[in-house]
Amino acid sequence: MNIRNPRDFWAGAIYLALACVVLWIGRNYPQGSSERMGPGYFPTVLGSMLVLFGAVSVGRSFFRAGEPIGSIAWRPLALTLSAVVLFALLLYGAGVVVALAALIAVGAMASRLSRLDVTSVAAFAGLIAFCVIVFVKGLGVPMPVIGTWFGG
Repeated sequence: MNIRNPRDFWAGAIYLALACVVLWIGRNYPQGSSERMGPGYFPTVLGSMLVLFGAVSVGRSFFRAGEPIGSIAWRPLALTLSAVVLFALLLYGAGVVVALAALIAVGAMASRLSRLDVTSVAAFAGLIAFCVIVFVKGLGVPMPVIGTWFGG
């Protein structure tokens, strides 16, 4: 068979590979039920949905024509991955406020359209406040607001 849409094919292949990893990681966790979900429930549901999306995308790539894959945007890819890694490294030492600030700032640099103005600074601060209120205070996610490096 001839691949007519390489973008759909490779996107589907990535979904299927990620689904395999997620299902493999969650295979030994207790599943529970939809009323009382166990730790393996979400990875299993997520992995199953990724299998479905991946299979549809790969299958569609053989029937619908599409554009070839262009060059890879290395700068945005590297900055986005760096932002996530920086968040993980800063979270417990510096706290969620500093980690989110680093995540947003580095992630924003991935776009050539982002700029620093009053509106973006207000959105920046609002997003950090929203995440602290919802995740740390509201949902009780165990993340320090101020990390150990700053006496928290």
